[in-house]
Amino acid sequence: MAVCVRAARRGAVASRSCLLARHRHATAAVSADAELSPIPAGSPFFSLSTQSASAICPSAAPTSAAAVSAVPSNTASPASPASPASPASPASLAIPAGRRSFSVVPRVATSGGDADVGGAAFRLREQAMERLLGELRRATDSVLQGGGPKAVQRHHSRGKLLPRERIDRLLDPASPFLELSQLAGMGVYEEEVPGGGIVTGIGRVGGRVSVIVANDPTVKGGTYYPITVKKHLRAQEIAAQCRLPCIYLVDSGGANLPRQADVFPDRDHFGRIFYNQARMSRDGIPQIAVVLGSCTAGGAYVPAMADESIIVHRQGTIFLGGPPLVKAATGEEVTAEALGGGAVHSRVSGVTDHLARDESHAIAIARRILASLPSSHPSSSSAPQAAPLPPSPAAPPAWEEPLFPPEQLRGLAPIVGGEGRKGEGQGAAEEGAAEAGGVDMREVIARLVDGSRFDEFKRLYGSSLVCGFARLHGQAVGIVANNGVLFVESALKGAHFVQLCDQRRTPLLFLHNISGFMVGRSAESAGIAKAGAKMVMAVACAQVPKISMVVGGSFGAGNYGMCGRAYSPGFLFLWPSARISVMGGQQAAGVLAQVEKDKRARDGKPWSEQEERAFKQRIAARYDSEGSSFFSTARLWDDGIIDPADSRTVLSLALTAAANATPAAQTPAEAGPRYGVFRM
Repeated sequence: MAVCVRAARRGAVASRSCLLARHRHATAAVSADAELSPIPAGSPFFSLSTQSASAICPSAAPTSAAAVSAVPSNTASPASPASPASPASPASLAIPAGRRSFSVVPRVATSGGDADVGGAAFRLREQAMERLLGELRRATDSVLQGGGPKAVQRHHSRGKLLPRERIDRLLDPASPFLELSQLAGMGVYEEEVPGGGIVTGIGRVGGRVSVIVANDPTVKGGTYYPITVKKHLRAQEIAAQCRLPCIYLVDSGGANLPRQADVFPDRDHFGRIFYNQARMSRDGIPQIAVVLGSCTAGGAYVPAMADESIIVHRQGTIFLGGPPLVKAATGEEVTAEALGGGAVHSRVSGVTDHLARDESHAIAIARRILASLPSSHPSSSSAPQAAPLPPSPAAPPAWEEPLFPPEQLRGLAPIVGGEGRKGEGQGAAEEGAAEAGGVDMREVIARLVDGSRFDEFKRLYGSSLVCGFARLHGQAVGIVANNGVLFVESALKGAHFVQLCDQRRTPLLFLHNISGFMVGRSAESAGIAKAGAKMVMAVACAQVPKISMVVGGSFGAGNYGMCGRAYSPGFLFLWPSARISVMGGQQAAGVLAQVEKDKRARDGKPWSEQEERAFKQRIAARYDSEGSSFFSTARLWDDGIIDPADSRTVLSLALTAAANATPAAQTPAEAGPRYGVFRM
């Protein structure tokens, strides 16, 4: 994904994502072994909203599958409520030009030269990333066209706005919007379903961070495919986890009837949408529906079950059975407006609460509702709601930018191809940065965190796992990053650090580049299964917000220990270079070829080297295809592909949303330890 800037002017939507304009501040980092590290004067600083986006970035190509908008300024970022900034925190030590101060928090142990910026390996990785970003731009371009020019023209001719135009008007001016899973449904069905026929994301409405779900009627009439349902449910899951208001911009024909068997009957099918609405409303999470078009059959329950519903006069309709069904069932002929128009539901049935003149009026009402929610509302949190006032020019900046340009992250993305890396599924592995695709993850961290400051935990122990504390736009975070396969020591270190962050209520960020846990006789004798289970249990039981970003490979049980999708991270983003599968293609080909060879030997059937080679090639090609970031994001196994250069901004937005999350309520039986029993 790229960072894109949402057009700030009313009614305009950036149809092409824009790269965020950033000031660059690159300098040699002070060694982490140094006792004191001076803070450079005049460092640039970054916030998420204040000035007009169009003035910053007039045009650029889209680079993102999970589009985010952001605007640089001197606005202070809200600190994490779990870890308020203390006088000794790095954020409070930032100073204006002309002064001098010191911090006891060391810079990341990198000089920039360790990354070999501009070297042959760096350029090779950068070129590979540019190819992937080009593919990402083309795919995003296609999604932004919706159902195609004809469908868009027909929609506009009816005086209706497109879903992203609606979202643009709904959001607070010049505020960021993190669009999730833009490439959902890509290549999943015989027919194209751009974006899964629905737009979801997180943005600020009426001063409150909210989840937005907008149907795209230009894509198959806004009907729900299986991937549409999954994307809608994922947005509701984020809203429930982060306790964010949920706003539904409804314009849908309901379930896709030809695919009813995959949409209607099961637990996580269409009906789950309304179940989630009821549960979130019960939990005090606002549910607001704006009916901007058709709302048919089961879809009629979206506005009917919302806390407050708005409908556009002579445009929005709500009915369980449309005019054709009514005629077939009863013989009655009736127009859509007379059957379920705005006047009927606002004056007679009472299904809706507000009757709007047009779309702009409806959106204005929704903004007013969000703004009028009391500050004591369960969904509110002082941290992510209202952006603080910009500091005066003489005031200390809120945080420091990293010492290195974020674009360098494109050349630090590990190349994980069909060759795979040694680790789980093979008999040996090498420890260190070479095992992490030739990249030391400290180099990545140095380009993500405030001031490139990283307080590393147990640096000399279990060195194939990097753990430590840092800040992202002033928000405290604990980082867990792979520098190779997981050994017994690194797994124990990871479990210790995760529990420590959970105890301190510090959000966790996992940076994946792992081929799995170490295997072999010595590893098994040392208890790798037991140590790995401890790390997996610690990750599963941690109640703080967890965010995962896959920068390279995420294979086998290593995916579990690093908080993969099955472990319910609050957000999971991929770099285009990411690969996720049970093992690498070459490893899988080798294992399955050996199984096939043994089977043929038992049956007395010959198997030539040529046949074996062709068999391995087919398996490797399949694994390489199914392990790619594009295959994953099309099936909603993540929340979007992002441009590495945008990682810092995306992660900051995710942390801001997660700041609303509250620990799960404990029953009396849970008053003791919050972790399961470790097998000692």
